[in-house]
Amino acid sequence: MTDRRPRFLDLRSIRLPVTAVTSILHRLAGLALLLGLPLAMGLLEYSLRTPEHFDAVRQGLSSPAAKLLLIAGCWALSHHLLAGLRHLALDMHLGEARAAGRCTAWLVLAGGPLLALLFGIWLW
Repeated sequence: MTDRRPRFLDLRSIRLPVTAVTSILHRLAGLALLLGLPLAMGLLEYSLRTPEHFDAVRQGLSSPAAKLLLIAGCWALSHHLLAGLRHLALDMHLGEARAAGRCTAWLVLAGGPLLALLFGIWLW
């Protein structure tokens, strides 16, 4: 009898289900939010010192690179929030069926960029 299992697993060739992609992105968005929190708190603290410091922060955040960073942060926040709400619903046994789980995962994957796009339109 021959062993039909692959000997060398190429992780790039594996197609993950949409629910797994949503879960992995939920974790990455949470990590991005955690790592960006000290920067956001530092900017807030600096901007509250004097009106001149506030103007400096406002001017710094008006650059295109800062706006793109803010839009990326908005995506991370919106994806993490939507995926977290999805996980809470699953904990309450709502949407546990396979079709409902796939549908809500697609909604989260579409909702995060949509909210970030709306924020970017408002920001620019």
